[in-house]
Amino acid sequence: EVQLVESGGGLVQAGGSLRLSCAASGFTFDDYAIGWFRQAPGKEREGVSCISSIHGSTYYADSVKGRFTISRDNAKNTVYLQMNSLKPEDTAVYFCNVLANLRDYWGQGTQVTVSP
Repeated sequence: EVQLVESGGGLVQAGGSLRLSCAASGFTFDDYAIGWFRQAPGKEREGVSCISSIHGSTYYADSVKGRFTISRDNAKNTVYLQMNSLKPEDTAVYFCNVLANLRDYWGQGTQVTVSP
């Protein structure tokens, strides 16, 4: 069974940092790209960042480019999202995602709240 478990969210002041983790199980982690998404209250879920399987190529939404860094540790089946220079508009529930076996899997999400 595919499982994704996010952790590391919390409350931080603007300008602060958090590191989110996404621990994966139930599939061959090395073979799949992993993405981070977020959903703020009243808004649609949006893509934040993703990292490829083999070469570790990365993608960032324009809104987080230069502030967020995605990485993966294949030995630990974990993807990280280092978030620096956080802004109040980064407040959202953050989810990790994998498209495996032709199906989308999501974690339960972790809340990130950035105070002004």
